[in-house]
Amino acid sequence: MPLDGGAAAVMFLAYAALAVAALRAVLSYKSAAHAARRLWRWADEWAQAYQYYEVPRFAAAGGNDGAENPLFRKAAAYVASLPSLEDADAACVLSSASKSNDFSLQLGPGHTAHDAFLGARLAWTNRGERLLLRVRRHDRTRVLRPYLQHVESVADEMELRRRELRLYANTGAVAPRWASVPFTHPATLDTVAMDPELKTRVRSDLESFLKGRAYYHRLGRVWRRSYLLYGPPGTGKSTFAAAMARFLGYDVYDIDLSRAGTDDLRALLLDTAPRSLILVEDLDRYLRGGDGETSAARAARVLGFMDGLSSCCGEERVMVFTMSGGKEGVDPAVLRPGRLDVHIHFTMCDFDGFKALASNYLGLKDHKLYPQVEEGFHAGARLSPAELGEIMLANRGSPSRALRTVISALQHVVAPRTSSAARPPRLTSRSSGHLEESSPAAAESQSPGGGGFGKDAPMREFKKLYGLIKIRSRKEGGVVPVDDTASANGRGSDASTEKDR
Repeated sequence: MPLDGGAAAVMFLAYAALAVAALRAVLSYKSAAHAARRLWRWADEWAQAYQYYEVPRFAAAGGNDGAENPLFRKAAAYVASLPSLEDADAACVLSSASKSNDFSLQLGPGHTAHDAFLGARLAWTNRGERLLLRVRRHDRTRVLRPYLQHVESVADEMELRRRELRLYANTGAVAPRWASVPFTHPATLDTVAMDPELKTRVRSDLESFLKGRAYYHRLGRVWRRSYLLYGPPGTGKSTFAAAMARFLGYDVYDIDLSRAGTDDLRALLLDTAPRSLILVEDLDRYLRGGDGETSAARAARVLGFMDGLSSCCGEERVMVFTMSGGKEGVDPAVLRPGRLDVHIHFTMCDFDGFKALASNYLGLKDHKLYPQVEEGFHAGARLSPAELGEIMLANRGSPSRALRTVISALQHVVAPRTSSAARPPRLTSRSSGHLEESSPAAAESQSPGGGGFGKDAPMREFKKLYGLIKIRSRKEGGVVPVDDTASANGRGSDASTEKDR
């Protein structure tokens, strides 16, 4: 029996709807898989026996008049950090009032986020003024208490990392006291220019320290770690100390040793808080003595500051000392393990360090001028990270101009001479547990060649010959005028002159 026009239209629409639904199901297979998982989860939950635990926001049963339950705040922060929250049925999106482009998720009212702990599956449901924790009945005795302790521990760690870090400095007043400002240094371990292998080892050492409370206590040692950062000026020691504090989430106490006597140092140290990084810069310059005080007296004061009883009156502290020169001439008692556990040598930039700086400052991964820059570094020329950073900062609008300026700066650098060939920096781990970078091709090392490269070969050869005449004349006792032409090379800072010893 033929259908009339209206019935045919209805049938057509029905078939069209089925076709669209089938096409949509085929195209959105992920949605179908998600629906299947939800169906399986519902069937599994229906077949299981669960125990439910409520975490109220307020401790009193009367509602908002009671004191706030600390566990509610910590559990809410913990749930907001769960990766499964992105797969929850609903979530609230919040932005930070203090930071731009900083968004966070929170569990929506009446919806659930899932978690796993010690092989058990758990779920949190938002019930407005209370959070509902669901645990399988046969897992509750094994899991509940350790899981809640885990929630509190993670929430405490998150709160400490989110808090505002502060920078403290001793003011030099008669009574020792600290003055503080917000610590806003943006350096991180990811952005500092350093040998990647060395950076990985330092990061691992810091992570081990953060988790080492029980280990240090079992050994009977104070939970403290000390680092020595040494190398020429401008190589990034202070920036790296700031990155360490940012990574640890610690406040920074910057101690000026020249402003405090022995008793003042003890009082200052006792007035520092746990979870802090204590920074002492230019240790070698202080140890050289001055103001009528001998270097031996200053060394004794530093030793008492490093490992006296007063230094053991607080835990979870990292002490960082910097030196602008080498370790020669410094009392070995100051450098021994236990006082300075980790030694990190900061060198002048090589080509790998240059590429890291170019990536940070200019956003470059590669460039047609890189071979010429690499040639300059391989010829033995070295610049400090501060010099390279200033060149790139001043020419950030034109990466090509920045690289040409770097090439010009490298051409004017007179590399020190040495009998050994230049080799890339390498890492050594000493038996005392020091992590140390030993770099035969560092700034203070010497390599053959005058750093000349590029197009003007005849002029460079003449300058090289002139440099050899100067060196020979000095060895024979002659006096040669200082060449100041390197100061006009566009490096962004004055070039220091070399002196023969």
